[in-house]
Amino acid sequence: MLAIVCPGQGSQTPGFLAPWLELPSAAEHLGELGEVVGLDLVAHGTTSDEETIKDTAVAQPLIVAAGLVAARSLFDVELSTLPVVLAGHSVGEITASALAGVLSESDAMTFVGLRAREMAKAAAATPTGMSAVVGGDPDEVLAAIKASGATPANVNGGGQIVAAGTLEQLAVLAENPPAKARVIPLKVAGAFHTQHMAPAVSALEELRPKLTVADPEVPLLSNYDGQRVTQGPAAVESLVAQVSRPVRWDLCMETMQSLGVTGLIELAPAGALTGLAKRGLTGVKTVAVKTPADLTAALELFAADAEQNPSTEEEPV
Repeated sequence: MLAIVCPGQGSQTPGFLAPWLELPSAAEHLGELGEVVGLDLVAHGTTSDEETIKDTAVAQPLIVAAGLVAARSLFDVELSTLPVVLAGHSVGEITASALAGVLSESDAMTFVGLRAREMAKAAAATPTGMSAVVGGDPDEVLAAIKASGATPANVNGGGQIVAAGTLEQLAVLAENPPAKARVIPLKVAGAFHTQHMAPAVSALEELRPKLTVADPEVPLLSNYDGQRVTQGPAAVESLVAQVSRPVRWDLCMETMQSLGVTGLIELAPAGALTGLAKRGLTGVKTVAVKTPADLTAALELFAADAEQNPSTEEEPV
């Protein structure tokens, strides 16, 4: 079995979509997705500068759209026919939900557009941010985050926990780092996955009844507890609640390991989750699909998995 994973905010870099637009229909696809959210995603993915795409209202739709474009380029069959499990980190869970068939691409973009705008508003109300704490003893890291007044917003596994809070709280954490750990500020503009984002949750609750929701056609893991979500309404409920509660990517990786995942493919803008997998998923091969040049390696991973596991029957989760 392979894991297809979709990254979260902070994974974007200036011009990262330029190579993708050389593929037939990719520019048209990206343009269509941009129309749903009222953004020129083609420009933001190719020519916009770092400060522009750091804006939450731009970054989140751009990342989800990038994953959908990359997925269409990679898969020429229905994902439901393949032995895969899907998961996304933070906003990437929206991408994964669309690929699983829970939401249409249009509804996924509508959802992420509202999520991004409302989270940007919530972030503007109080100066907040996030910092990755890399290394150190996990218990000591959590204690240091608590002592600073911040929240462990992402427990990522692989030796990384992300703290979120006010800029003052993050400064206290940086000045008093846990032993053998580094505190690294992230390129995000708010304390995501904390109670600072509660207003955004309310806005998404109002949107939820307007969405067309289906049960996942592909095994889909939740950021809440790492377990499989089997019903569409529950998957969307999780997406809404996720905005103000911690992301447990460590538990998603634990489930992948227990399922016997042998390979992991990260869709664009790739790199962060394959990095965590190399540290947290022992023996699992990884491919970061950053550009179309990486598609061959991803397909080879599928071929190797098919050869190793000839049965295509879905394993129970």
